[in-house]
Amino acid sequence: MDEVLLWIITSTSLAFIVGAIGGWIWCSNTRRNRLSEVKKQAKDTLNRAEQEAETIQKTAQLEARESWRKEREPLERIFEQKSRDQQKHEGDLNSREQQLNRKFDVLDNKERTLQKQEELLSKKEIDLDTKNKHANELHDQHQQRLEEIAGLSQSQAREIIFQQLEENVRQSAEKKVRRITDNAMANANWEAQEIITRSIQKFAGKIAIESTISMVDLPSDDMKGRIIGRDGRNIRSFEMITGVEIIVDETPGTVMLSGFDPLRREIAKITLEKLVADGRIHPGRIEEIHVKALQDVEEMTRESGSKAAFDLGIHDMDGQLLESLGKLRFHTSYGQNLLAHSKEVGYIAGTMAEALNLDMALARRSGLLHEIGNVLTSETGSNPDQLGASMARKWGESPEVTQVMETYAKNSPSRSAIATLVDAANEISLSRPGAQKEKTEEYTQRLKHIETLAETQPGVRKAYALQNGKEIRLLVDSGILNDSEADQLAEDFSEMLESEIDNIGQIRVCVIREIRSVHFAR
Repeated sequence: MDEVLLWIITSTSLAFIVGAIGGWIWCSNTRRNRLSEVKKQAKDTLNRAEQEAETIQKTAQLEARESWRKEREPLERIFEQKSRDQQKHEGDLNSREQQLNRKFDVLDNKERTLQKQEELLSKKEIDLDTKNKHANELHDQHQQRLEEIAGLSQSQAREIIFQQLEENVRQSAEKKVRRITDNAMANANWEAQEIITRSIQKFAGKIAIESTISMVDLPSDDMKGRIIGRDGRNIRSFEMITGVEIIVDETPGTVMLSGFDPLRREIAKITLEKLVADGRIHPGRIEEIHVKALQDVEEMTRESGSKAAFDLGIHDMDGQLLESLGKLRFHTSYGQNLLAHSKEVGYIAGTMAEALNLDMALARRSGLLHEIGNVLTSETGSNPDQLGASMARKWGESPEVTQVMETYAKNSPSRSAIATLVDAANEISLSRPGAQKEKTEEYTQRLKHIETLAETQPGVRKAYALQNGKEIRLLVDSGILNDSEADQLAEDFSEMLESEIDNIGQIRVCVIREIRSVHFAR
């Protein structure tokens, strides 16, 4: 019984031990399996993390490259702009360096010339010092000999000479005073005439100024600043476009336009009046108003020519001839308006022809057209009579009219009776009291010649004579001449004026090279 019990206890113990060992083994296998699964999951998680990290890294690299590219593009544009600016600056520096080199060469030549002159002067000074010393020695020797011969000292001889000179001067002064008094009494009338003549001569200068200056009234003095513009750009543009100088002084409410060509000055005056009335003054607006002023003046000349012909009963004259006739209102001869003078000559010649039973219409027509050649004479330098006859013949005037125009001022046997009447009427109009003031044809011809001479120079687009002929402005083509060539042009043209023009005085040659860039936005 005890053995069975013992065997049962032993079996039970063994079974318990075996079960415990089996349970431990099973638990160990379970833990190993779980550990393997955990390791596998961790490895998968690590792989996914590495893939995600690699993806994030690539994305970050792409974003960084894109951001770097965006930041680099404006920097590259700035660098390119700076490179272009630097190249332009280098070009300007090269041009300036060339100009400076030329000026240095000129200065070196002048310096060498001055050194040579200084050396010559030094030699001359040495020679003069030597000669002065020799002359002083000779003078002392001669003085000693004279004192020995005369038996007088130098002070005694000087006193005697001064007394004689004083007496001679007193007698000469008395004679001169008497002669001046006698001449003054005898020539009092002549002196008065001289005073009057000088007064008239001074007044003639005012007339000459009035013939080359037009006044433009301003609503206020503030308008002067707008006419000048910022840094003077408006006034420079106005003078370049119109060829007329603006004089802005302290005269309240007024500016002056100066120019020898009355037609050009009238166009400039209308342009400025329109700009002042409009209030908008800038270079583009000046060009636009100038074109309109040209049209207004053309219309004005046509109306003036038509009115002059109508007043004399002429109704069949060609339109171009009427336009040229109207331009005479902007020209003067001996201070007399040529259009008014032509109308007066036509009326006087017609009246005399009517009294002599001659062709009154022919006389009036010929008298009205006798000065028509002066419209183009200043530009071509031709004979105004021949030029006027050619114009009339070209625009349909009869042979009788052209013959009178060609021969009216010529004292030849072929001259007709009408030509003689026109010549007489012209003299009557010119000789009547108050008709003549001053002859301006030579002055205008001189300025026209200077402008024509300037426009023949290579690269010159337009030339204007300003300040009563004291300044000539050359507008050059920037695509043909550069800055250094423009400077050389000013020097060459100055030398040309000195050789071509007599009694030139002083003329300022100003070369203007302006670059304009024009684009259109659509």
